[in-house]
Amino acid sequence: MAHIRERSVQHPLPELNGHGLRLRPWDPDDDTDVADWLRGVSDPDFQRWNTPLRPITDLTGARNSLRSRAEGAEDGVSASFRVMDAADGRTLGHIGVNDIDHVISVGRVGYWTLPEARGRHVAIRALTLAARWALTDLGLHRLELGHALGHHASCHIAERCGFPAEGTLRGAMFEAGRRDAFRDVHLHGRLATDPEAEL
Repeated sequence: MAHIRERSVQHPLPELNGHGLRLRPWDPDDDTDVADWLRGVSDPDFQRWNTPLRPITDLTGARNSLRSRAEGAEDGVSASFRVMDAADGRTLGHIGVNDIDHVISVGRVGYWTLPEARGRHVAIRALTLAARWALTDLGLHRLELGHALGHHASCHIAERCGFPAEGTLRGAMFEAGRRDAFRDVHLHGRLATDPEAEL
């Protein structure tokens, strides 16, 4: 594990390119990154399906959130990428490999897209790139993807990218906007030995 941590600190997260996208680490010192992050996590559709442990309501909170993610990358426990249009550099969304456990070689994928980027298969293309990186260069054996039961768009994205459904986790995430009630999670998984889905 020391070798993996040392590699993560010495070599920042890579930039991933392909399928018309550019994925690069979020920069907490970049005002555009901070503003786009705040827009993404403030979006009503994001909030319908997610309840962050720490609500982000302003630019200061967004910057602190991105700093925390940068620290997670340095520690080798997470990797957060700004999803950008390869042609013009506009932010389209986010994709992250979170809760990385190098002992059992597993990570958990999360993503969102900005409203104006929806309907363009951004999440599918970004997940394809990030999963390829995590299961090859990062060396993970398993990636998990969980979404609130009933989130049919996320279910479609997962299956389209080679993450078959594996079951339902009862009461595994907060209800939207609450921390006193829970809802079920639909779990998908993909192994490094599974074939990569074709776009």
